[in-house]
Amino acid sequence: MPVYVSLLRFTQQGVEAVKEQGSRMDRIKEAYRAAGGELIAYYATMGRYDGIAVYRMKDDAAAAAFCLAIMSKGNVRSETMRAFEEAEYREILGNLPS
Repeated sequence: MPVYVSLLRFTQQGVEAVKEQGSRMDRIKEAYRAAGGELIAYYATMGRYDGIAVYRMKDDAAAAAFCLAIMSKGNVRSETMRAFEEAEYREILGNLPS
């Protein structure tokens, strides 16, 4: 399954409920599983973004739908990108024209 990285920023609503974040983590992990994916890692961060989620989903459409569903709850905004593992990246490089 493809890997995705989401850079997360709390909304005002998310900041106001930040103390609940710990108890929400198990529900969030389950939401990834229910969507057919897997949360590989989550990091709380300092700076421009409040967190980074690294996860697998079956395809781009599933990842987009999952992000929209999470954002619709109003606690975070996401900037999401597709990440290529080393083997995938080597294949891409191997397909470059000479």
